[in-house]
Amino acid sequence: MAAATSTPTEFEENSNDDDKSEMNITNYLIVRPEKGGILDLLRYLVWADIGSGVKFLESSDEGIMGGEAADHRWIILVSIIVRKIISLLGKPMEYTGFVADFFLNLLFQNGGIMGLFLNFLQGKVVTPQRDTETFISTIGHLDGRIDLYRDENLLEQLDNSVSAEKIATEEIGNRALMDLCIMASKLAYENAKVVQSIVVQHWKMHFVDFYNCWNDFQKEMSTQVFILCDKPKDANLILISFRGTEPFDADDWGTDFDYSWYEIPKLGRVHMGFLEALGLGNRADTTTFHNHLQMKSTSFNHGYDGSGSLSSNTDSDMEENEWDQFSASEEGTAVGHKKFLSEKVKKTAYYAVRKKLKSILMEHKNAKFVVTGHSLGGALAVLFPTVLVLHQQTDIMKRLLGVYTFGQPRIGNLQLAKFMEAHLEYPVPKYFRVVYSYDLVPRLPCDDKTFLYKHFGVCLYYNSLYIEQKLDEEPDPNFYGLRNVVSAHLNSVWELIRSFVVGYTHGPMYKESWFMVFARIMGLALPGIAAHCPTDYVNSVRLGKERVVRMSSF
Repeated sequence: MAAATSTPTEFEENSNDDDKSEMNITNYLIVRPEKGGILDLLRYLVWADIGSGVKFLESSDEGIMGGEAADHRWIILVSIIVRKIISLLGKPMEYTGFVADFFLNLLFQNGGIMGLFLNFLQGKVVTPQRDTETFISTIGHLDGRIDLYRDENLLEQLDNSVSAEKIATEEIGNRALMDLCIMASKLAYENAKVVQSIVVQHWKMHFVDFYNCWNDFQKEMSTQVFILCDKPKDANLILISFRGTEPFDADDWGTDFDYSWYEIPKLGRVHMGFLEALGLGNRADTTTFHNHLQMKSTSFNHGYDGSGSLSSNTDSDMEENEWDQFSASEEGTAVGHKKFLSEKVKKTAYYAVRKKLKSILMEHKNAKFVVTGHSLGGALAVLFPTVLVLHQQTDIMKRLLGVYTFGQPRIGNLQLAKFMEAHLEYPVPKYFRVVYSYDLVPRLPCDDKTFLYKHFGVCLYYNSLYIEQKLDEEPDPNFYGLRNVVSAHLNSVWELIRSFVVGYTHGPMYKESWFMVFARIMGLALPGIAAHCPTDYVNSVRLGKERVVRMSSF
């Protein structure tokens, strides 16, 4: 009876002790390339000196550091070496990207080289202005297509669907929906004004918002995402698109090659860089991951009215309480600093998108939502519903139509994969991961026999002939070995040849720009990078043919 009549204060104290105990045993591993020197790297590389390797690692447990340094030496070495190189090239990459963007837009806005020359003679040269409706990203110049695939009218199909269940069963795997997702993933690389213009004027859809979100580890607004609906009233479809790895952003590429992970109890190990990109922690203070990822929101469990819609007690008041809860969890935080923390959390991708999504789902009672992204954006796209499940946002997840990712890196280990398969595979598959040929990024971070990092979901693999196969895992999952190197380079030669003829064989919309041809030439040296461009993903969706295996007759 004494236990049953414990005061609330005693209960809260015990709960706090349990939370602290759980936080203290939470495992993590951080790879820090800057911590060790060149000699340490050589000793670790040549003589397999574990003591030297451990210098590059930080962990919750010394045993984890020693075990990881020994068991996954080559994977950690790749992470250290590549990230050291990327770090050295960071500023040159940034300047190169700035010049390339300006030059490409200078040509584009003046009608090409001849147009620029004539405008120069007439004193009418158009100077590109960043963050305007006419300033196109590097990705946009690689592939200038902006219109959706029209053989099947997605909007008409959605309008004709009587129920959300019909949408879920008929639209998953539909080419028009996949095309919308890859085009939205490609569009996410553009600035807000370009995104809004294309969504409204070309796609004839409703633009909801564009977000520049805070990454506390990088200390900048480095995560971008936009939201659209198929129509402004009584929408059937809501789409969330995360921006991916930008070609000249060293931080983005460093994140892709990062091996660091954080272990969430009962869920598994999750890529730390992707958590930071969503605004769910900062490796400089690993307790921040616990504060975000152990939090359990019950507002949705009480807010669901049983009809597939969200009741009014899930609005901003609940969000404010949750943000205040996070701010209050920072021990020793002054009142003014708590307010700053709360405002900072509101600007992070996960919380900003989740708040808006709740609002839209309440407004559009019959709508379901799709999450998509290319490259790093694909990782964030699948991690977003993963955290929704962790936070017990059951009623949001009931409205999930699907997750479509393109060239997505791995986000966690086998335990995480098995956990999420239960939520994204049944009763029908909702997670489709599109991989093109020798694209390097889906093979990152590296996997091994212990399933260090593991993909899950349905893999739609397309080869360089755009033949589709449904697989559990893409071929050559780690991009290692002489055979893979030779075949990847031979394939890049074929892709270069194909770039000159695809416009004639499949129509003018598939003709590749001179800049894309230049990328193919560069791909002769780095085939896995050239294959990562969105161009081949758009082509795969539009031209892809399912591989048919014929059985021999007896």
